Amino acid sequence: MPLYRLLTFRLAFALVVTAFTAAAQQSAPPVTVTDNGTSYILANGYLTATISKTTGDMTSLKVNGLETQGYVSGHHAGYWEQNPSGAARMEARLTIDPATNNGERGEVSIKGWSEGKNLNGDRRIGGPDVASGPYKPGPGEAPTVRPKGETLPPGVRPNRGTFVPRRPGADRGPGLLVDMEIRYALERGGHGIYTYAIFTHEPTYGATQIGESRYGMKLNAGVFDWLSVDAQRNMQMPTGHDWDLGTDLNMKEARRLTTGVKKGIAEHKYDYCADQFDTPTFGWSSTTKHVGIYFINPSMEYLSSGPKHLELTGHLDDGDGGDPTLLDYWRGTHYGGSILPIAAGEDWTKVVGPIMIYVPTGPTPDAMFSEAKKQAIIEAKKWPYTWVKGVDYTPAAERSTVTGQLLLRDPELHHANLPNLEVGLAYPDQQPSDAPPAEGRRAPEVMTWQNDAKHYEFWVRGTTDGHFSIPNVRPGTYELHAIADGVLGEYAKADVTVTAGQKLDLGKLTWTPVRYGRQLWQIGIPNRSASEFLQGNDHWHWGEYIRYAKLFPNDVNYTIGKSNFRKDWFIYQVPHDEDPNDTTGRGHGRATPWTVHFTLPSAPKPGEHGVLRLALAGVSTRTIAVSVNGKDAGEVTGLIYNAVINRDGVQGSWVEKDLDFDASMLHTGANTLTLTVPAGGIMNGIAYDVVRLELAPAK
Repeated sequence: MPLYRLLTFRLAFALVVTAFTAAAQQSAPPVTVTDNGTSYILANGYLTATISKTTGDMTSLKVNGLETQGYVSGHHAGYWEQNPSGAARMEARLTIDPATNNGERGEVSIKGWSEGKNLNGDRRIGGPDVASGPYKPGPGEAPTVRPKGETLPPGVRPNRGTFVPRRPGADRGPGLLVDMEIRYALERGGHGIYTYAIFTHEPTYGATQIGESRYGMKLNAGVFDWLSVDAQRNMQMPTGHDWDLGTDLNMKEARRLTTGVKKGIAEHKYDYCADQFDTPTFGWSSTTKHVGIYFINPSMEYLSSGPKHLELTGHLDDGDGGDPTLLDYWRGTHYGGSILPIAAGEDWTKVVGPIMIYVPTGPTPDAMFSEAKKQAIIEAKKWPYTWVKGVDYTPAAERSTVTGQLLLRDPELHHANLPNLEVGLAYPDQQPSDAPPAEGRRAPEVMTWQNDAKHYEFWVRGTTDGHFSIPNVRPGTYELHAIADGVLGEYAKADVTVTAGQKLDLGKLTWTPVRYGRQLWQIGIPNRSASEFLQGNDHWHWGEYIRYAKLFPNDVNYTIGKSNFRKDWFIYQVPHDEDPNDTTGRGHGRATPWTVHFTLPSAPKPGEHGVLRLALAGVSTRTIAVSVNGKDAGEVTGLIYNAVINRDGVQGSWVEKDLDFDASMLHTGANTLTLTVPAGGIMNGIAYDVVRLELAPAK
């Protein structure tokens, strides 16, 4: 078939599908919103959602009458981590009345004003007080099972996370000094419901911060039994009963199961984490009820930490009962996490979402997951949504597209390609002197695109020849960043000003990576991950750090030019487990040396110096000792823990640490360089991105 006919056919087919979909939506029942006093009920003939007017929790979500939500202590079905129930002033209202649009869409809002006081009145930032008085669910709300002795004021639920009792005489702190609004929207014929949260800090409010934050769900354990995250994590899951009978391991989130589909296997909730940039949808489904429930992020702009950031998705709750859990983090706290400090007097607001809670039906989990991925593409094309009004949500006409081309200039590389190029616009990186002291820290925590949850970020994948096009950018002044496989470090360009509604072409941008001198050798691929090393492509299993001592009884001895980093370099350099029978991960290990053998055709020139460049993807040790030809060359310090190893990952907050040493320690012929992590718990180590040795000229 000629190309023009094929294109004509495809266009016609697309128009027919669009028309059919529109007709189907028009024939669907209209959206209704009912106010029963304590809750709103949104319904469209397919979905029925009950929203608490006190907390903003979605206390029930039914599809064709089937309840999807579970009821666990402190978790009333769908919930935002923070809630406005303790606000000084509250309002629940209808923000889109379906009676005014022929039943096309309805939206409700629950808002609380802090008025400069702790939004939740608790003893830690982000959580409410625990006081006397039992919680009594209102009409349409399901009863909640609570632990013995746990009571709450009517209409108030506890915030998620561990409650920290106030020490006598301790400074209570300012609390959560923000206004918060929660909205839910439902459309005619839609198989999903949208939710979003708006956080606002008025100029009259004091300093505060927002802690871990997400939208979460505890699902009906009698319905959902299959979890879909990606091709590798798409499986039938253990039951809550299996979890309860499991054997405790080295952390509360991990148990070795003794029954069910994963009998004999360690179940660890972090083994379902995913890169948020690459995972716009994930969720649970039912092999018996043939229904699924998936979170869809139509945009990544409101999520923290840019690309390469891993977060929890779905898992079994680590409490008793092991309920199916679904989490969408926007202020992440894992694998290095993020920060969100707000200064006194600062005028700040952020709209998180809308995210879509998609509820398809289908014959199999694979079919429903496929539908969810298709729906994610549809939602991304709709972004920004036209129906979001009355909040700081920039419409499409006022957004811009930023384009350009990065040109790699690196004399050590024999190509100019930029594989897996990721380009983004973010709030300008802070310098250490700009960062305000963070809560509970001795030193300020510097905000960069890797840990920023406060501002919006806009990231896309570019082409291997460096072209990029970033759509839907809000007006503002940004810093442009780029990372790519094979290139150590990043590209950065400051003062990129985006004007409302105007396209911006940055033209050709030359990227010259940092080189201190001639490269002598390199182990791994600069990609901000340990994925290319042994076990790196199949690491989502609890306890890989235990396997190290068994796989490398004599530790790593790597010969440049002969060894293969894909099989001779492990993902984790951890203390060598001294207990050969350890199956719990609680073992202690001796110091672990990894030795690199290499040959130099000639000795360095007088005055030259070696630069060991260590790009680190995972850190859970304080130091790395370095020796050259058996002599001490120094120690890498100032390492910041990011929990990658104990959470079975291969990437987290990335950092490069360089060690400069006198090149006279090297000589003609055979040389060795040894990296040693100290003795300690067997999770206390390093996951390398890349190890490179350069020979720099005299200073």
